Amino acid sequence: MNKTQKRDIVATLTTRLDASPNLYLADFTGISVKSMTVLRRKFRDQGAEFMVVKNTLLARAFEDVSVAGLTDFLSGPTGLIFAGEDPVGAAKVIRDFQKDEADRPAVKGGLVDGQTVGPEEVLKLAALPSKPELLSQMAGALQAPLSGFVGALDALLYQFVGVVEALREKQSEA
Repeated sequence: MNKTQKRDIVATLTTRLDASPNLYLADFTGISVKSMTVLRRKFRDQGAEFMVVKNTLLARAFEDVSVAGLTDFLSGPTGLIFAGEDPVGAAKVIRDFQKDEADRPAVKGGLVDGQTVGPEEVLKLAALPSKPELLSQMAGALQAPLSGFVGALDALLYQFVGVVEALREKQSEA
């Protein structure tokens, strides 16, 4: 690559890094081309993107964006995973893919909402429910007391109707 191409790649990476609050770095050594295609598709389904980048160019982009702590992970072949807004979905793709591919890709580290994380934290994120699952759990937790309240009101109204009916029968007998 000539200097112009390298400058363009660094500019593109800088723009992408500014736009993505969550990203992971992984070593993709030992993954076949066919498996890599499957991995990229799984990332795309989660709204993430996987790309292979030269470490020197990525280090320059990190400097331009002022990302600290990630240059320590730039050794050997490096794949960059832009996780988008949901860091859990991409982490789950990595964890699930590692089950089938003998712990490949090996997570080097990442950036989650501006915080540098190591490989252990990335795999801990994979154990969390995804954002839609969390929202549905929260909605269920909010709905349970409301449905109980509606049930209690319904029971009170049913009892009130029973009392009024008993009074009406008593008055009709008299």
